[in-house]
Amino acid sequence: MNAILAKKVLVTGGAGFIGSHLCERLVARGDDVLCVDNFFTGAKANVAHLLGERNFELLRHDVTFPLYVEVDEIYNLACPASPVHYQYDPVQTTKTSVHGAINALGLAKRTNAKILQASTSEVYGDPEVHPQPESYKGNVNPIGPRACYDEGKRCAETLFFDYHRQHNLNIRVCRIFNTYGPRMHPDDGRVVSNFIMQALRGEPLTLYGDGSQTRSFCYVDDLVEGMMRLMDADDEHTGPMNLGNPGEFTIRELAETIAEMTGAKAEIVLKPLPQDDPMQRCPDITLAKSVLGWAPTIQLREGLQKTIDYFKALT
Repeated sequence: MNAILAKKVLVTGGAGFIGSHLCERLVARGDDVLCVDNFFTGAKANVAHLLGERNFELLRHDVTFPLYVEVDEIYNLACPASPVHYQYDPVQTTKTSVHGAINALGLAKRTNAKILQASTSEVYGDPEVHPQPESYKGNVNPIGPRACYDEGKRCAETLFFDYHRQHNLNIRVCRIFNTYGPRMHPDDGRVVSNFIMQALRGEPLTLYGDGSQTRSFCYVDDLVEGMMRLMDADDEHTGPMNLGNPGEFTIRELAETIAEMTGAKAEIVLKPLPQDDPMQRCPDITLAKSVLGWAPTIQLREGLQKTIDYFKALT
């Protein structure tokens, strides 16, 4: 892409798991990418291979403070996304979602930038509707241990749509369902990384509850493709839009698959289900299919193999 025509794109949380893959795609496309991260859960190693690229820049910054740069587009991904990390400092988690959204929106307003919010399926809470369409308003406990993340993201969505209505800001909101792949934090407490690391270490695989709860698992490359398509879509498509894989698996099925793929002879150990842990989580992606022509293409075993190979290289 001609440097004169290259878009200046800010990615907050850009050194994180999903953010680093997004930065990689944007750099490859020829955009001028500013990656911002405070490295609470992100890591320089995730974007180290991009540091030599002329159209990539890395800045340590906390999004709870304003950032003064000139940009054309903003992807707002900054927020710890696993229970282990977001419950470590729940007040800061809420501040990151809410103050971070306010600061990103303020920057978008000043620069007239298009802005995308990386929201989450957690806005649906423990759903009473299955699968979850964007019209479902959710079943969230506002005072539970997960509320710092769930309600923080819900408030961020509120802010995005209020800025859109009040200031005519060009917004996008995607709701990300369980995503996995290389560069996940090995100790983030998420089920895919948990099982893979336990299997590789020869430890028992820990199931919470009886393992009958279900999740859908979207490979990170598929997710990033959906996010970029939503950002590039016509302006009337603000979202919210579900992005995830509608293929549904029980947690026990996932554990058994990972044990088989890693060759682990690990036993499965049952532990109590955490408070407010949803029993079902599966996206209705009808909207993404019709508007973006998007649907996941990478099957679970294919994505798991790439993820297992990544974690093997770390151990």
